Amino acid sequence: MKNNSEEVFGVTPEQLRTIVAEGLKGGDWCDLYFEQTVYNDMLLRDSSVASGGFHLDYGCGVRVLNGEKTGYAYSESTDIQSLLDAARAAGAVAGKPGSFKVGPSIPTATPPPYAMRQDWADADKKRLSEWLLKLETAIRSRCIYPSKIIALLSWSTSNILMYNSLDETTGDTRPLGSVSVTAIFSKDGRTEQRNVSRSYRCGLEMITDSLIDELASEAVKDLDDSFAASRPKGGRMPVVMAAGASGILLHEAMGHAFEADFNRKGQSIFSDRMGQRVCKSGISIIDDATIPGSRGSLLYDDEGVPGQKTYMVHDGILTSYLHDRICAAYYGVVPTGNGRRESFRYNPIPRMRTTYMESGSDGTLQDLIGSVRKGIYVDKFANGEVKIGEGDFTFYVNRGYLIENGRLTRPVKDVNIIGNGPRALADIEAVAGDLKIDDGTWTCGKEQSVAVSCGIPSVLINNLTVGGE
Repeated sequence: MKNNSEEVFGVTPEQLRTIVAEGLKGGDWCDLYFEQTVYNDMLLRDSSVASGGFHLDYGCGVRVLNGEKTGYAYSESTDIQSLLDAARAAGAVAGKPGSFKVGPSIPTATPPPYAMRQDWADADKKRLSEWLLKLETAIRSRCIYPSKIIALLSWSTSNILMYNSLDETTGDTRPLGSVSVTAIFSKDGRTEQRNVSRSYRCGLEMITDSLIDELASEAVKDLDDSFAASRPKGGRMPVVMAAGASGILLHEAMGHAFEADFNRKGQSIFSDRMGQRVCKSGISIIDDATIPGSRGSLLYDDEGVPGQKTYMVHDGILTSYLHDRICAAYYGVVPTGNGRRESFRYNPIPRMRTTYMESGSDGTLQDLIGSVRKGIYVDKFANGEVKIGEGDFTFYVNRGYLIENGRLTRPVKDVNIIGNGPRALADIEAVAGDLKIDDGTWTCGKEQSVAVSCGIPSVLINNLTVGGE
């Protein structure tokens, strides 16, 4: 699809200015967000690709800001009259011009962090169906246990056009391909479920045999240990977290607390910690929109601000919140490109992109494990909960091992990891040099759903509560 405002959305530059001028009758700022998203999916179940879906989403959201007040309206049609009506509605909610001022100038966009070498629009459905069947066969061939396998392949392309009252026009074409597998294995009356997935901002080129091998190998990894696993005794102990998917702890327990809207409203435990030490020196935590192909990457955020790499914590010091335009104006800083929305039907709010911790200098994963006399090693997190105000979190771990005298011993599962975000940050004892960005189908659900990613090196955290027997 071509990202051309007149061809895709049927609006001219002059019409964009007219719509914004109508919105400005009710406020000091007006922006437009046009979206055309084409979504497809294909489901494999019971060794058959028996269903698929297609969805087209199209429309425009109009936002008007008047100081702290926001007016928002959207239209599923982009004819000029519908858009003018939406602008009037948003302006009426906002009220009259007030005191909203945009933040300082915006950095120049980095090179696009994604591209489609093969357009999803050219996808051969038969080929994709055969690929899913081949994936199922690859999983079954690696495992002796009976299994039930469900696989979902989805792909979308979004054309985005943004315009605002600074006369800034930005456009983006965002591809996203995802595959997720649920495999349920049976042994001696017990079952084990494995969920594996990959998601990239790229085109049809992601559909390869090497991706099949990667997913199939992960689906059956250490399966015998999982069947043998049991709940450990609980208590406070050191926890070693594996590189990659453990980054969900950063996202939930720390990343949300760094989002500027929570801090602006005094709801975050970090609201009064800017410029202060929050963990030991050498630790840096980043939210990044520029990683090539990452699910969380963006050329522009959903307010037209260029995607960028933002250090939230640098060398142990809290240096930045994650800002949309509203919060950046409040704090008098440059927007960080974190204004995101689920679709044109939603108002943008501060959201993460790809959140991770940089590699450290404390050796390898084995060095971290070797330093622990009694603790637990975890490498697969599931769902979790966090209280932004207090910073308290609980995460469910469905795969790990006891650490005894510096060695991995008994496999464990069905474990809750309980702690406090600021305390856990301060209790990070060691960070290995093995950063891994996890490319799973992570989705953040803060009021709206958006695609994100996360990552972390192997880390050792002292004094977390492990909920067991």
